[in-house]
Amino acid sequence: MPETTSVTSTVLPVLPSLSVQAERLIELGVHEIAGLPAAELRTFAEAAEVSAVGDGALLAVHPDQAPASALAPLLRRDGKPGFVVTDMTDVDLFAPLETVALPDAPLYLLTGLDRGDQMANWSPDEALPALTAQARTPLVITEGIHWVLQQPAVLERNHCFMTIGSRLRKANGALDARTPAIWISNGTGRDGRERRNAPKVGWCWAGNRHTWLGFASAAGRQVQTGARP
Repeated sequence: MPETTSVTSTVLPVLPSLSVQAERLIELGVHEIAGLPAAELRTFAEAAEVSAVGDGALLAVHPDQAPASALAPLLRRDGKPGFVVTDMTDVDLFAPLETVALPDAPLYLLTGLDRGDQMANWSPDEALPALTAQARTPLVITEGIHWVLQQPAVLERNHCFMTIGSRLRKANGALDARTPAIWISNGTGRDGRERRNAPKVGWCWAGNRHTWLGFASAAGRQVQTGARP
């Protein structure tokens, strides 16, 4: 396993308040994708703020309600929409690992987000047990997209991230070797030149290392009552 660099992840801008995050999702139409009334997002955010449960947290919609394929095009960078790579048409079949428990609720919070810059040049196979040992939980694809929707600065060249909490199971029960990530397109190959600098949802092999990809994780997930699954 590679050595963890002594340099911690870049200090990123503070997330907006949960009420502002709720309005952002409503503006983008995420509530309609999820089949939720706008008022439900607002009420959830306001209640979490009143209880201080959501201080510094990210508001997320459960992937069963708002899948990655529907959220990715809402991403923007340099005025260009996000996209899923052409060889990942099965992106919505990537489900949380058995060790990654999502709340049984349409809306929930993620606390203690970290981009995992200190694990750059680790492979997913190396990073997952290290995160587990640190009592941290890797983000799933939709959570990573939510983070970039609310805080676009989290995605920058040479400092992008993987979301290895999502994996695809083959028919025989074995894990597909692809591990999802969110980064910035160079406009090469099948991406197309017109997509240069656009946010990109793609994948890397579980055993490969990349110097420009960290491993996004959270301290925990919770609903506004403070229950931690």
